[in-house]
Amino acid sequence: MTWHETERAWLSDALRAADPHDPTLCRGWQARHLAAHLVLREHPVAAAGAVRGGLAAATERLADTAADADGYASLVDRVAHPPARWSPLAWAGDAVNVSEYFIHHEDLRRGDGPVPARDLPDELAEVLWAQLVRTAPLRLRRLPVGTVLVRDDGRRAAVRSPRSGHGSVVLRGGVGELVLAVSGRLQAADVRLVGADDDVAAVRELLTGP
Repeated sequence: MTWHETERAWLSDALRAADPHDPTLCRGWQARHLAAHLVLREHPVAAAGAVRGGLAAATERLADTAADADGYASLVDRVAHPPARWSPLAWAGDAVNVSEYFIHHEDLRRGDGPVPARDLPDELAEVLWAQLVRTAPLRLRRLPVGTVLVRDDGRRAAVRSPRSGHGSVVLRGGVGELVLAVSGRLQAADVRLVGADDDVAAVRELLTGP
């Protein structure tokens, strides 16, 4: 199995073990909303309907079908089933799906409060790290401060240069924790920030979810 297939299976198992009304890190979303989002993201027919009515409304409508145990189980089964081979997200494979599934898995795990970080296989951590280093500059483009990501094993990547008058902030933590922090879930990630107070405050403002 590829890593996106493996993470999909782990996420599906976590959704099956959850109650449809369990909280997540995504504002206003319960487990059933998260499952609905994943289905709409991957299945073109459902997505076409979402475009007509608006994605938020479509997510809410689909989540409403999963408010009871049977409806929720059916929706999670759709999450577990990969999209058709001709779907763009099927072609993309690990490139766009590994981080997506990892982040949403953690959204579900951490929705009700802090939990220990997962012990990630080394190969999965490397895939996540490579994707993080590639996508972080875009995610952090509005920051005036420089940003350096430092893994617990000491490997580092400078992903944003400071603008005039600002320094750099170091974010240090495990690979998975750094992925969560840069995705806007800093409040739920075990990441340490080092830098000038004003610069650290700017990073926290951007990366802390509601």
